[in-house]
Amino acid sequence: MQTENKSSATAVRVELKKLADPKQAKLLNGYFKTGPGEYGEGDIFLGIKVPLLRKVASRHLAMPLTEIRELISSEIHEERFLALTLLVGKYDSGVSAERKSIYDFYMANLSHINNWDLVDTSAPYIVGRHLEDKSRATLNRLARSKDMWERRISIIATFHFIRQADFADAITIAGILVNDREDLIHKAVGWMLREIGKRDIETLKLFLEKHLNMPRTMLRYAIERFPEKERLRYLKYRG
Repeated sequence: MQTENKSSATAVRVELKKLADPKQAKLLNGYFKTGPGEYGEGDIFLGIKVPLLRKVASRHLAMPLTEIRELISSEIHEERFLALTLLVGKYDSGVSAERKSIYDFYMANLSHINNWDLVDTSAPYIVGRHLEDKSRATLNRLARSKDMWERRISIIATFHFIRQADFADAITIAGILVNDREDLIHKAVGWMLREIGKRDIETLKLFLEKHLNMPRTMLRYAIERFPEKERLRYLKYRG
């Protein structure tokens, strides 16, 4: 049985340091756009692939939130990713009061959830899941945030509802974000629209007809699974 001192931020950092791969880190720096003026500017990578990070996380599920706080506020990307993986695992296995604490912790640390993989690996499984039987007004607030990552959280969190054939909030948030200026939001909204279309093509088509002037990237993602002839018709209309 693990003890808390074994499941500490310090212990995790020791493990991650041993797994660091400078060549992989260089590739990830480019992939996650860490250069000046790019969306991931200043992020630091150790070069550890996701399966290895999840394996490390599986050994530290007993880590308390006080230690996870050190990881989620780290300048190192993999430490933040691992912190979120732990939060998802703890939420999944927790009881109601514990889940509330994890959700509150997550919302208090939004400034550290600042890249697309960090959002996508956590928002549906903590934010979406927690709001399933509660008011979802928080999603509307996040969708109107000046922070791109908060806006991405707002739409990606709805994936939890979409999987249960509950599309209303995803459609509402997509409507708020349909003219967003950021490409990463275009991709996220298009992805969620495509997921809706997998389950209810008419709901997707109604949204498309209302918002045919959406950004081209968003549209391409949304109609990716359409028959070619129909897909080309939408793209031609969009121009």
